[in-house]
Amino acid sequence: MNGQPMFHPFARVMHWLMATMILAMLFIGAGMVSTVSEKHQWLVGIHKPLGAAVFVLALVRLGFRLTHPAPPLPADLPLWQKLAAHASHWLLYALMLAMPLIGWGMLSAGGYPVTLGGGIQLPSILPANPALFAWLRESHRYLAWLFFLTFLAHMGAALMHGLIRRDGVLRSMTVARRD
Repeated sequence: MNGQPMFHPFARVMHWLMATMILAMLFIGAGMVSTVSEKHQWLVGIHKPLGAAVFVLALVRLGFRLTHPAPPLPADLPLWQKLAAHASHWLLYALMLAMPLIGWGMLSAGGYPVTLGGGIQLPSILPANPALFAWLRESHRYLAWLFFLTFLAHMGAALMHGLIRRDGVLRSMTVARRD
């Protein structure tokens, strides 16, 4: 393992759970806006509660991260890569929080209910306003692309650490194994 410290087990579980949820959200969102078939409502019915769950779990994860710092990056990693790693992690956290809030605000501004299933409906957080709805819808779309690109960059960096550098960074976020 090259001596690289491991992330806390809770952080590892949250990471992989949320990675799966976020990837699902991105593909469900893309499918949702590209169809007018009967699947549209079904996808919307998944997208809304999944977005709410991502938001809540992101708050939990951020709180945990602030009290349980990530292991240090390898000392020989160039400074620009360390800065890029930290910036991309904080961008991912910001997007995990912003995307659900923007989606909720967008639906509120559009006068649409935010239902989570089981009869649970979130209150509107913004007044109905068609211009605001349109602006938030575009923001949600462009930030989704940014989220996807940041996700891909994160995966690429993880693979670089695991397959090329073999410095233990990728392994520190996977299940601990005995060497």
